Amino acid sequence: MYSLPSQAMRPLSLSPCLTRSSYLRFRILSSLSLPPIFHNSQTRLSFSKNYTRPHLFIRNCTSITAKPSSEFNRNRTQDAPDEKLRALRELFSRPGVNIDAYIIPSQDAHQSEFIAECYMRRVYISGFTGSAGTAVVTKDKAALWTDGRYFLQAEKQLSSSWILMRSGNHGVPTTFEWLNDVLAPGGRVGIDPFLFSSDAAEELKEAIAKKNHELVYLYDLNLVDVIWKESRPKPPNKPIRVHALKYAGLDVASKLSSLRSDLVDAGSSAIVISMLDEIAWLLNLRGSDVPHSPVMYAYLIVEIDRAKLFVDDSKVTPDVMDHLKNAGVELRPYNSILSEIKSLAAQGAQLWLDPFSVNAAIMNTYEIAIEKYLTSNNKKKSKTKMHADTTGQSGGPAGVFRTSPIAFSKAVKNSAELEGMLNSHLRDAAALAQFWVWLEEEIHNGAKLTEVDVADKLLEFRSKQSGFLDTSFDTISGSGANGAIIHYKPEPGKCSVVDSKKLFLLDSGAQYVDGTTDITRTVHFGEPTAREKECFTRVLQGHIALDQAVFPHSTPGFVLDAFARSSLWKIGLDYRHGTGHGVGAALNVHEGPQSISFRYGNMTPLVEGMIVSNEPGYYEDHAFGIRIENLLYVKEVGTPNRFGGVSYLGFEKLTFVPIQTKLVDLSLLSAAEIDWLNNYHSQVWEKVSPLLDGFARQWLWNNTRPVAKD
Repeated sequence: MYSLPSQAMRPLSLSPCLTRSSYLRFRILSSLSLPPIFHNSQTRLSFSKNYTRPHLFIRNCTSITAKPSSEFNRNRTQDAPDEKLRALRELFSRPGVNIDAYIIPSQDAHQSEFIAECYMRRVYISGFTGSAGTAVVTKDKAALWTDGRYFLQAEKQLSSSWILMRSGNHGVPTTFEWLNDVLAPGGRVGIDPFLFSSDAAEELKEAIAKKNHELVYLYDLNLVDVIWKESRPKPPNKPIRVHALKYAGLDVASKLSSLRSDLVDAGSSAIVISMLDEIAWLLNLRGSDVPHSPVMYAYLIVEIDRAKLFVDDSKVTPDVMDHLKNAGVELRPYNSILSEIKSLAAQGAQLWLDPFSVNAAIMNTYEIAIEKYLTSNNKKKSKTKMHADTTGQSGGPAGVFRTSPIAFSKAVKNSAELEGMLNSHLRDAAALAQFWVWLEEEIHNGAKLTEVDVADKLLEFRSKQSGFLDTSFDTISGSGANGAIIHYKPEPGKCSVVDSKKLFLLDSGAQYVDGTTDITRTVHFGEPTAREKECFTRVLQGHIALDQAVFPHSTPGFVLDAFARSSLWKIGLDYRHGTGHGVGAALNVHEGPQSISFRYGNMTPLVEGMIVSNEPGYYEDHAFGIRIENLLYVKEVGTPNRFGGVSYLGFEKLTFVPIQTKLVDLSLLSAAEIDWLNNYHSQVWEKVSPLLDGFARQWLWNNTRPVAKD
């Protein structure tokens, strides 16, 4: 899948310069050592209440101009008045609300990239279905911010009632710059505090305060839910399952023990975990609450001597109940998280809270509870001070504001997780070989297949593989110009027929019980033009360069990004997304904290065992799109020298599916690049052919033959 434009796994920033998944706030880890499970808390960058957030503002935006989305499609007729916007604005003056603007982000209460349908509030209010974006509605305006992956999609989906803000483009204001410009001083800006990370809410509050605006937390109701009414989908309630130890590689007790050691080192008595994939990984559980991601809606609080999982108990099967009891994990109602935060603060608990992932509702509740605790214990201040002087810790509750230690530990796969990832990729490759031979035959016979038909057939082939559970994201099946829409989702009745005379881009992935896959291939069913071949070949050269990279231990991913772009840069081309994102082991297809991106704020080092995608691309708007994507894992490599005593790292492939050589201009490739292509195809044949027979095996043979310059 396309790589997120910034560090992979945090929510869309309110600032366009740092728009995930993305996938997604920077998680900076200062220490580069790696203990057995959890990264040492004392050596990580720590956040106090005065921690400095990354500076997210775009300068020189004093003159703000933005065109409504309708101006980008001159042929569109003026839309009827937007009834949803009208109904939403009517709520602004309701008692207890009284706001001048309302912000609707893409996220759920856990800052997830993919969310359950009942939480797709931004999609409902705007009609824009892309996974990343922020909608802002005032009493007379409505604007939507999204990044370069979605510009073309947003142009098509937004009505003329909306202004499209192309985040990252020169002169496009941030959400708070725009609010400061369009609202009269002293305005009230409303948000649902469950849908904003604490850090994002604090950043917004500070930014709009420059014009004396007030940020209003609306705890008790989400305004979009009010107008959605009975048509809003019900929350998911499918059963949770245990993720077998043979796939997880490490039992829950060991993971919790290491986490508790981190708590002690940090001077914390408990940690609040809200990221769904972190909870699933830590407890060796999987769910199906969220499309494409095997997670369940839950919070987790781990204390020194106990742990509490906040979840809808109707999802908890007897097997899961036994699994949790054996690990010493108690169940609590999902909606009781805030009352538990208050209770812990009243007991003097020193909570570890990640300001980049824990929502503002939790953080604000804890801060208020701290104030109440200190007020009620005012007479004990002198004793508290004495305690602090002798132990270095306050006797009252005090937050430890740091990045979650789980994200880094989860990103470094153990041997069982890597084995599962490799096995699932081989089965996935077999399904793809069966699919491609079918598709090529259908196109050759003149069949009229839509992009949706193709995606559905691929799902059919994958679903026959053992251990298949779901797709890992919506398949991007784009013919011709649709391939240039980086996050294109074909829809029945609206998509194109696959054209044999145009490039076809297919970006897809699957969730298996033992692993997660993500692969992109671009093909042509006829004769590609010289322009298409040159662009494809330069993308391939970037792919090869990154695959072959060797780099010192502790190198952050952004250092490698230029490897993938250099060949395109030589002829003045580029692409608007990152080059690589982390991938979970039978978990989220987008995972942090590591990434490979041109945005250099993410200093997370690439370490042995991490998985990243390698997916350079090139896109000509309204013409074609090209992307070549494999998944790789980081491994140590032998080098004849070790300058400074440092070990060196490289990559090993997980993806084994042929790259169409018809699209390659061999005259542009060096001898070493041709050797790479031939060696890769030799591995594809060796690893995947035993899983195939008949026409699919013959197709694999035909598409893995060596190539050579004339």
